[in-house]
Amino acid sequence: MNVPELFWNASSEQLKIGYIYEDNHYICLLCGKSFEQGIIYPDQDKWYEAERYTRLHIEQAHQSVFDYLIRLDKKLTGLTEHQNSLLRLFYQGKSDSEVQAELGIGSASTIRNHRFALKEKERQAKIFLAMMELSKQKDRHAPAFIEVHQTATMVDDRYNVTQDEQAALLKKYFPQGTDGHLHKFARKEKHKLVLLREITTRFQSDHVYSEKEVNHILKTVYDDYVTLRRYLIEYGFLDRKPDCSEYWVKNNTLPKEN
Repeated sequence: MNVPELFWNASSEQLKIGYIYEDNHYICLLCGKSFEQGIIYPDQDKWYEAERYTRLHIEQAHQSVFDYLIRLDKKLTGLTEHQNSLLRLFYQGKSDSEVQAELGIGSASTIRNHRFALKEKERQAKIFLAMMELSKQKDRHAPAFIEVHQTATMVDDRYNVTQDEQAALLKKYFPQGTDGHLHKFARKEKHKLVLLREITTRFQSDHVYSEKEVNHILKTVYDDYVTLRRYLIEYGFLDRKPDCSEYWVKNNTLPKEN
């Protein structure tokens, strides 16, 4: 499975720690980087077994699982901007009075009311999750939809695409196979999404590219590589530095400075 599938199929317990164990590897759910069981990994004159190194990777690359999740699009988290700000401060261990002072709203009792509202949201989420799990056991007609990538900049109806529809679209636009040349670029938003998801697989997730390298890869896909590059950025598949000197597959983590 690809990273979005691993992420969305993970249990709440797996999401909290940020990785899963599969096929003798510990896999980061946030970016897909994997570490093989039995291998010892070095870092700053210290050596770590695979699982501990996976946790270290999450700390170094993503700060924490919470920091990664809180940066996701609000349509993925279901949080308003205000709730997002509150949760960030609660995670930092701020008291009600400290949160009130920092946000400049109401009083300490106002913050307690917000805590209660978030607790209610948590209870609702647990019940909804349980109902969905029970429903999946009975619903034999539910189609398999493509997964939303975590760094999506807009989460809307364009993701209403089943895996069967995706396969048909890729066959239509890549008549020689997905490793071949793009026949034409789509106009419909849903079709663009499917194509951009596929094109992103031609980039390595842990590599930083120059603009020249990006252009070279995209030219093997489609003659109008500038349009592809623009949409890959716009849709949240690739990211880049402001001066366009470096590009990378977006996973909410900026590349390390040299």
